[in-house]
Amino acid sequence: MKFSAHIERWPAIRPFRITGHVWDTFDSVVVELSRDGKIGRGEALGVYYLNETMDSLMAQIEGIADRILAGIDRAALQNLLPPGGARNAVDCALWDLEAKCSGRTVWDLAAVTAKPLETVFTVGLEAHPEEMAAKAAAATAHGLLKVKLSGDRPIERLRAIRAARPDARIVVDANQGWTFPELQRFAPACAELRVQMIEQPLRRGDDAALEGYRSPVPLCADESCLHLGELEQAVGRYQMINIKLDKTGGLTHALELARAARGRGLGLMVGCMAGGSLAMAPTFVVGCLCDLVDIDGPLLQRTDRLPAMTYVGGHVAVFGPEVWG
Repeated sequence: MKFSAHIERWPAIRPFRITGHVWDTFDSVVVELSRDGKIGRGEALGVYYLNETMDSLMAQIEGIADRILAGIDRAALQNLLPPGGARNAVDCALWDLEAKCSGRTVWDLAAVTAKPLETVFTVGLEAHPEEMAAKAAAATAHGLLKVKLSGDRPIERLRAIRAARPDARIVVDANQGWTFPELQRFAPACAELRVQMIEQPLRRGDDAALEGYRSPVPLCADESCLHLGELEQAVGRYQMINIKLDKTGGLTHALELARAARGRGLGLMVGCMAGGSLAMAPTFVVGCLCDLVDIDGPLLQRTDRLPAMTYVGGHVAVFGPEVWG
């Protein structure tokens, strides 16, 4: 097997803001594996709140280069690298290579039925509620909005967006930006504004207060459920989990987590750390098992890799092996 890895940089259409962070570009590590004239690729952005960087991802990948060249498989990879962006990039490249070398589709390999998906359109955090309302109003082709909020006037922002888009289905993401008393204060107003889900209201590690709390709006764990090892704790605190391949360390573990969470009665969301079509394609596979899908990464970039996945309004078409898998 031949192996290479490199870093790519994709400029954002506009600065993308969430609680405590802003991105002008989306950087990613791309792994390429080749065997018998076939090439498999995987892309990862890493987990910023775990302090993953392009340098740290490359160092992890290069640290197992000998094992990759010797012909590693996905099962062995799970024990070589921890959950995170480095394992994600290698794991997804192995899926792609296996599909291309075997002549089978990724849907067949993953035992997942392919179907078109509706993705959220993300309304990033802006300085003023009116700016966010204008962005929501301009996204008329998108019926499902994901609104980024902080502790700064979240209900005022939501009211402005709801006035601009009375037709939209809305979920919100606080990105760990609220305290428990704030959640207790904000959640009833969110319910009145027909918010369908609140994602990660409290800081990772500070959400024990959610045990026994009955929110008027379903709560979804993102930062508080990275992988299977954190599922049991999430069960008592959340009604949904957000699965991201950069958190789980690839499609292999993401599928395991999705099926285990469903078995525990949790709702499923699939999300992303942004990224283009190469990062979104394996995420789409998990999305076919989920209730809510957030794979609008390519819509946040000025350009996308070609051939790209097809986005029409808020809907994403099933892709073929020319994209991935």
